Amino acid sequence: MRTSIATVSLSGGLTEKLTAAARAGFDGVEIFENDLVAAPQSPEEIRARTADLGLTIDLYQPLRDIEGVPDERRFARNLRRAEHKFRLMRRLGADTVLVCSSVAPDTAVDDALAAAQLHRLAQLAEEHGIRIAYEALAWGRHVDTYDHAWRIVEAAGHPALGVCLDSFHILARGSDPKGIEEIPGEKIFFLQLADAPQLAMDVLQWSRHYRCFPGQGAFDIPGLLGHVLRAGYTGPLSLEVFNDVFRQADAGPTAVDARRSLLALQERTGLASALKPPVRPTGIAFAELVASDPEPATAALRALGFTRTARHRTKPVDLWEQGEARVLVNSGAAAHRTGTHLAAIGLETPDPAAAAERAEALLAPLIPRRRAPEDAPLDAIAAPDGTELFLCAAQGPSWRGDFARDTAPPRDGALRGIDHIALTQPWHQFDEASLFHCTVLGLDPEDSVDVADPYGLLRSRAFGTPDGAVRIAVAVGPAPTDETGRPQHLALATDDLVTAVRHFRSAGGRTLPVPENYYDDLAARFPLGEAELATYKELDILYDEDPGGAFRHCYTETSGRVFFELVQRDPGYRGYGAANAPVRLAAQRRA
Repeated sequence: MRTSIATVSLSGGLTEKLTAAARAGFDGVEIFENDLVAAPQSPEEIRARTADLGLTIDLYQPLRDIEGVPDERRFARNLRRAEHKFRLMRRLGADTVLVCSSVAPDTAVDDALAAAQLHRLAQLAEEHGIRIAYEALAWGRHVDTYDHAWRIVEAAGHPALGVCLDSFHILARGSDPKGIEEIPGEKIFFLQLADAPQLAMDVLQWSRHYRCFPGQGAFDIPGLLGHVLRAGYTGPLSLEVFNDVFRQADAGPTAVDARRSLLALQERTGLASALKPPVRPTGIAFAELVASDPEPATAALRALGFTRTARHRTKPVDLWEQGEARVLVNSGAAAHRTGTHLAAIGLETPDPAAAAERAEALLAPLIPRRRAPEDAPLDAIAAPDGTELFLCAAQGPSWRGDFARDTAPPRDGALRGIDHIALTQPWHQFDEASLFHCTVLGLDPEDSVDVADPYGLLRSRAFGTPDGAVRIAVAVGPAPTDETGRPQHLALATDDLVTAVRHFRSAGGRTLPVPENYYDDLAARFPLGEAELATYKELDILYDEDPGGAFRHCYTETSGRVFFELVQRDPGYRGYGAANAPVRLAAQRRA
């Protein structure tokens, strides 16, 4: 199906928004009236620019407070205002206008009056070759549900009058979308799609500030779309998203994220045929640290029990191993610009080529790589925060063939693998990262949580495979312009955390200090023995439980932007110790 996006969903001036929409692959746009009014270009120039970009103008919006007017003279003024907009739309090249249900305080509670006035409006619109798409605002004064709007449109009985269905207005009110199937498809003039997190707040504020793209919130957008398609709708799938973050972020990446959401939505409703099926990763092959000064990172790895086992044949990259945990340390020239950070993750996948093809179809760019002829042909894609994700073959030739082995094998240690990787996102990319990890990587999302930081709230969400072989947590912190406020961490799994921490400390490693008050609170929350509690206090170990079991973890001090977490997870425990995150964040702030 054709795809469209409302210009209100993107930041910048109107021509910037049009360019971003076209580059992301949209077929059309809805032009928001404020964007046109503020533009220096004439309607004719906007029309030409849109056509040059290969876009159609699918909707002009909105006309407000038109119907249900108890005063005939005022309604006549409304008709005059509408006719002026119809002439403008002809200059713009748009043939459908959105009319929102009235929110005026004196709106008449009279369906017959609303139908009669909409009929007269449609007559006038038809003279200009315009169609009226009537939409029920969730906070409309009299008409606030889609079925009520349809009854009025049906009573008005004019061919130039139909309904506009908006997923937010329908689902935010808890309306049953099944009734959409009773509306004739030809009378559904337009469909606007927006998701949203589940919030308990005034619906107007919810709508104006917290909408997001399909797949990023809690609404059943695929279910609603299924009802609309069964009704016979054949128009575009259009996004109308009011979001404070999107309207401050760069329009280009936001438009790509928006388009990706519609590609994934079409796949979930059986409309898309161009996408390869998801190729779920089966494990974490490696994590790559880039370090301007590799000594602090390598010292931490030594203390953790890792051994340097190999060096890349042509690049300044060392492989460090312990158990199934593999860490690359890259001391190349690029590192000198950014300090120590986690730059890449290797994901084992059963079909790297299919995974790369799906990623490209979902607008995730493949990263060009310099490689020697004998190097493994690894594809890498860019995550929204810039992290490189390498697609490593689970079977067959391995990326490890690019490394020349040292003579010394890795020594046995307490760590057995990578439990999870946590990445803190730029402030404006959390929702984009959420959609990316679900659609491009095929990971299952956990619920989003908010964690208290000393300087605000940190929003976090985890993604993983059902067997826990891959776990990636993303978060956005309270300091949007502070690069050092975006820490990354690598969580390493062990079956004996106490032994692992003792070995780490005896090798010169330093754990993140945990205040004594935490252990007083821990004793009150869980029936831990005195000896066990004393050990945790001695070693800065934190503790959590859920119905599936216990979780014990400990953090190292941060080097650059990276720190390590040592994790002992009971098999049934599904979380990440979120209850302890405020203690960790406060300790890191002090450090």
